[in-house]
Amino acid sequence: MENILIFLGIAFNLNLPLLTAWLLDHWLGDPLWMPHPVVGFGKVISLLEHGLNKGDHRFMKGAMISLLLIIGVYLTSFFLLRWVALFSPGLLLTLQVLLIFYCLAGTTLVREVREVFRAVDRSLEEGRTQVARIVGRDTSQLTAQEVRIAALETLAENLSDGVIAPLFWYLLFGVPGMLTYKMINTLDSMIGYKNERYCQFGCFAARLDDVANYIPARLTAFLMILASRRLSLLAFVGKYGSQHASPNSGYPEAALAAILNCQFGGPHHYFGEEIWKPYIGSNNRLLTTEDMHIATRINRCAEWLMVVAVILTNSFILFSS
Repeated sequence: MENILIFLGIAFNLNLPLLTAWLLDHWLGDPLWMPHPVVGFGKVISLLEHGLNKGDHRFMKGAMISLLLIIGVYLTSFFLLRWVALFSPGLLLTLQVLLIFYCLAGTTLVREVREVFRAVDRSLEEGRTQVARIVGRDTSQLTAQEVRIAALETLAENLSDGVIAPLFWYLLFGVPGMLTYKMINTLDSMIGYKNERYCQFGCFAARLDDVANYIPARLTAFLMILASRRLSLLAFVGKYGSQHASPNSGYPEAALAAILNCQFGGPHHYFGEEIWKPYIGSNNRLLTTEDMHIATRINRCAEWLMVVAVILTNSFILFSS
């Protein structure tokens, strides 16, 4: 009995940073008054992109700054945590909680999606303005249905990029792995476009993001279907997930489309260019606020399942060692 209690105590301490950070994210989201490292990542990427994305050898320049930033984030966070651990376990715990908290982005987008549906129910213009806060596409000509689709597509993608993938890389490489993933994802969101400006400079970053999200995207889809308790919908995900233009985004989107029995995809406008995304699903029905409530519940449940999976895996590894 004493050994079991000792093991449980060690397992609790091991998983305390994650549990605390996850609960803080549910409570606070991303407070605007707090400085955020991902904002800092974006500023550095923007500065380097404006300085180097010109002339010849753009692919090599983009690959070089991507690798330097990714390696730099991993090494900096790794040695910072090691250094802090030498001085104070309490300070180490605080820093771990803070960094994990910064890497989780589930609550803020759930709140934003709810606001989109409330806004578009009031007026189409309000809906377009609100959804522009969370999508990269041009929203000025979207219909009310397209506003709702854009919000739900983003919700599904963000569950993978903003929650499941960071937790996956945390499980493999701890807090440094989580932060490194956030740098990879930020690079892709800023320079990973296939237009004239970024097609060469951001190509390496985009491909690396595809690799980093390959397993998490499919894991996200599975967790969403598991949360719905309708495992038969995995066949729908298998049919439509691979048809998306992105090798990863289609899987969580297909999972949500299956759960809601709706259709995603179609024409999108980015930087003045029309881009067609393959349709996911065939039931082009009107989406409602109730669909948003179902989608957010699925997101929350999938988050919970992933956190539990990480805790159990960490505890199993501890027990095995």
